[in-house]
Amino acid sequence: MTDSADPVRDAPALVTHPVPDLQLQMLIRLLDREPRSGLPLTLVVPAGALHGEVIGHEAWKAEWARSLRQVEGEGANLLAEFPETVDQGVKEAQADEDVPFLPRWIHLRDATLICGGAAPLRLPLWRGRLSDVSGWTLGRPE
Repeated sequence: MTDSADPVRDAPALVTHPVPDLQLQMLIRLLDREPRSGLPLTLVVPAGALHGEVIGHEAWKAEWARSLRQVEGEGANLLAEFPETVDQGVKEAQADEDVPFLPRWIHLRDATLICGGAAPLRLPLWRGRLSDVSGWTLGRPE
C-alpha cells in the first residue's frame, strides 16, 4: 500500500473575506490629501444603493465634530472628539510600522440610501466599510 497525499488534508487553510476595491481605495486616498475635496458617488452596499459626496477621513472627522458641537450636553462634547481620539490610538499602535495602509472605510456627506420600496433615507454623514461596497460609480442617480 502506498502513501497517497490527501489533497483536502494537505491543502493550506483558506480564509475568504470581502476585499475592498483597490481603485476605490486609491480614490479615497487621493481625497484624503485634500480635506476640502469631494466627489459625487453612488455605491452598492448590502442595504441597497447609497449616493452622496465621498469625502476623506479628515473631512469626515471635521464634519462629525461640527455636527456634535451643535448638540448640548457634556456627552456631545466627548463624542465630538471621539474620531480624533481613536486616530491617535491607532497612530500610537502603528508607530513602529513604516508601511502606509490603504483606507478601509469610506465616508459620505449628504448621503441618500435607497432600499427596496421604502422611502429614501437621508443621512447627513455616513461611514461604512469599503469591503461592504460591491459596486460603485462616479455621480449620483438622476
